[in-house]
Amino acid sequence: MHTSDSATDTHCPYCALQCGMRLRPDPGGATVAVEERTDFPVNRGALCGKGRTAPAVLSSRVRLTEPLVRTHAGRLEPATWEEALDAVAEGLARTGRTYGPDAVGVFGGGGLTNEKAYALGKFARVALRTSQIDYNGRFCMSSAAAAHQRAFGLDRGLPFPLADIPRTGCVILVGSNLAETMPPALRYLTELKANGGTLIVIDPRRTRTAEQADLHLAPRPGTDLALALGLLHLIVAEGRTDEEFIAARTTGWQEARAAAMAHWPELVERITGVPVPRLREAVAMFCAPESAMVLTARGPEQQSKGTDTVGAWINLCLATGRAGRPLSGYGCLTGQGNGQGGREHGQKADQLPGYRKLTDPAARAHVADVWGVDPDSLPGPGRSAYELLDALGTDVKALLLMGSNPVVSAPRAAHVEDRIRSLDFLAVADVVLSETAALADVVLPVTQWAEETGTTTNLEGRVLLRRRALTPPPGVRSDLDVLHGLAARLGVEKGFPTEPEEVFEELRRASAGGPADYSGITYSRIEAEQGVFWPCPEIPGGPEGSEGPAGSPGTERLFLDRFATDDGRARFVPVTHRDAAEVPDADYPLLLTTGRVVAQYQSGAQTRRVDELNAAAPGPFVELHPRLAARIGAVDGSPLAVTSRRGRAVAPARITDTIRADTVFMPFHWPGEGRANTLTNPALDPTSRMPEFKVCAVRVEPA
Repeated sequence: MHTSDSATDTHCPYCALQCGMRLRPDPGGATVAVEERTDFPVNRGALCGKGRTAPAVLSSRVRLTEPLVRTHAGRLEPATWEEALDAVAEGLARTGRTYGPDAVGVFGGGGLTNEKAYALGKFARVALRTSQIDYNGRFCMSSAAAAHQRAFGLDRGLPFPLADIPRTGCVILVGSNLAETMPPALRYLTELKANGGTLIVIDPRRTRTAEQADLHLAPRPGTDLALALGLLHLIVAEGRTDEEFIAARTTGWQEARAAAMAHWPELVERITGVPVPRLREAVAMFCAPESAMVLTARGPEQQSKGTDTVGAWINLCLATGRAGRPLSGYGCLTGQGNGQGGREHGQKADQLPGYRKLTDPAARAHVADVWGVDPDSLPGPGRSAYELLDALGTDVKALLLMGSNPVVSAPRAAHVEDRIRSLDFLAVADVVLSETAALADVVLPVTQWAEETGTTTNLEGRVLLRRRALTPPPGVRSDLDVLHGLAARLGVEKGFPTEPEEVFEELRRASAGGPADYSGITYSRIEAEQGVFWPCPEIPGGPEGSEGPAGSPGTERLFLDRFATDDGRARFVPVTHRDAAEVPDADYPLLLTTGRVVAQYQSGAQTRRVDELNAAAPGPFVELHPRLAARIGAVDGSPLAVTSRRGRAVAPARITDTIRADTVFMPFHWPGEGRANTLTNPALDPTSRMPEFKVCAVRVEPA
């Protein structure tokens, strides 16, 4: 590993906060040290344990440093890059020739930079001519994205900067445990309270975040939609709606109001388990101040009705005039590092760069012109993430996978693993030999955050620049190099540059005029301004005395003048509670919900290789209430078997009174017998195609 002599300002490789950090080479040049970067406004120097230990994954001891190709004997053996790329190109091309282009699939990741996500989408549609591309961001915030689009006409995780949160009057935080998933962001909630604001947390567990709340509501998993509708019912019944705002800036209120009024408080109490007095208390707290916000995360979103659930919370904001105004609004706390940018620029099944719709003829024509291809040559929309994984080995015979580990992270994971094993050909580009990469025919070792330059877009819609601080090991190449080499072997000699800034310049042109317009953003602007908020269109001619075009100031706060719909009005959508796809019965009498712990991240492919993080969180567990433990004879620390209709997982019991007695919780970071996603239900939201990770029926017994 080689380093530069001076420190490099960059960003953490993990969650969507994209915390600023500074990397400084150690005296021997063997690694880098992480330093605080107090000038970056999002985290102001604060870092969690994952960020502080991120350089550990740069070590050759834990990461891939040479390509691997599976031999006739069935083993992965070292190979040259030329051999590996030849094998991948031949595997993909052979499949396309034999079965047609849609027999070749591409699966991306929410951790890829904007440049890599853009290039991957272009590669699928131009070099492979396949419609079968999606990414693991579908498992992140797709329900919130769909609800955003439906109500506001535009999807950006937060329509305001994080800095606005401490200045509002009340925050309802739904299904988020910020203290463990984004620790540096917890300060925004503590500052909110210090400023006299109030915090309501909605979660079936009394998490470290819920302990900070002025009011904690613990609904039964899968009932968040009923809870939101019950609160809106009370707001109407108590005369707390903002009729002037509704009339001036929205449409569809009467239908949404009628749907909410069918969810009277006593019915909502029966569905959710939240007492009516607590519902009234929440309404009073939310409506008392002049400004308020609702923030959701995976809890309400990872459900088979996630889009409607988020829509119900948006309706609550609209009905009270808490949207499109300063210090108010609905926002989604994006999870993955580039979950926002990752879907804006083309690796999602139905989208082209700039958040353009793949079915829009004008969008196809614009992007095709940038790419130098015939618009008619671009394939149509493909399968969503789980549907693509489910089709492996049958309709989709070969797969190129970048930056994802679905063997651990996908719902019904044992089935997904079987599907991956049934492929004719699998190529994986990754930093480490993940559980999915271990099944591949070819594994390509690629650069990671500190070894490459590129942009990401954080949960605020702030486009950021990661700067290369290290020279990667000799046997490692960037994903852009991989796509360049594969495209050339597939007969596309031009259009896949390897320099990130050159790719970004093309992305700017491809996104110009689209909903997520990056055309006015440049690397130099990002660096000078600590990030630039999109949309940021280019202004032809630029300011007087400039050498070329300049960008708009960027859009830090959306919707203050109008919403992004055709008529400028936000749309109420009438929604009605419905049960989860699975409800408890005699065979599976309990509910399972899943989530993260502070020391691990996503499928754990990287964090499980860091000694300090493993010491803090060494393995999976099953969290259950003392009453449930007594009923089934569970002993703290002893193995418990959790069984659903899809499989069985075993992990030690963790007995605590911070969870509902009808619910068990498992973190999803580990493979093997403690793999939580062996159990989870792939029932899909009809709009977002989000699987129902957050609730399924299980039984629990000592193993």
